[in-house]
Amino acid sequence: MVTASHPSLPELIDVQVRSGRGPMLDALGRGEPAECPDTLDEDRWPEYASAALRQGVRCSISLAHRSGAEAVSLSLYSARPRMLGPDSIARAERLVNLGGSVVGFASEYGDARRAARQLRDGAESRAVVDQAKGVLMHAFGCSADEALKRMRQVSQARNLKVTEVAARVIDSRDLDSLGL
Repeated sequence: MVTASHPSLPELIDVQVRSGRGPMLDALGRGEPAECPDTLDEDRWPEYASAALRQGVRCSISLAHRSGAEAVSLSLYSARPRMLGPDSIARAERLVNLGGSVVGFASEYGDARRAARQLRDGAESRAVVDQAKGVLMHAFGCSADEALKRMRQVSQARNLKVTEVAARVIDSRDLDSLGL
C-alpha cells in the first residue's frame, strides 16, 4: 500500500519499482537510511533523480523497518537541497519504527485470528463427523472406525470432503442414496 502527503509523490515510488533502484529500495535492502542530499548531483539513481526533479524534489531521505515478512518504508522530501539532515533522520526513524511495530502487531493479530478460525472450523467439522458416525453406528450396527471408513469411501468415490459426506448423512433420511 502506498500513502503520500502529496498526489504526485507516489510517482517517485513507481519509478523506483520500475527501474529496480532508488533510495526507498536501498533503505529496504540495507536496513539503513538512504539519503539523497541534492537530486541535481545524484548519480546512483538516475531515474529517481530525474522524476524527483520533475516533481520539484531536491533532496530526500528514505528509511525502512522490517517486521518479519512485512516492511514499512518512509520517505521525506524537500523542495530545497540539503534540508534533511541528522535531526530529520532521528525523527523519521521514530516514525518508521512506530509504523513497523503497528504493522507487525497487525500481522500477528491476523495470524492469531486465522489460527483461531481454523481451530474453530476444525472443532465444528469434528462435531459433524462424530454426529454422522453416531448415525451410521446406529443404522448399521457398526463401530466408530467402520462408520468413519464408510464415510471416507464415499468421500473418495464422490470427490467430497469427509465433512460434506458427514453433513449429508446427518441431513439424509435415505442412507442408501449416499452409497453407504
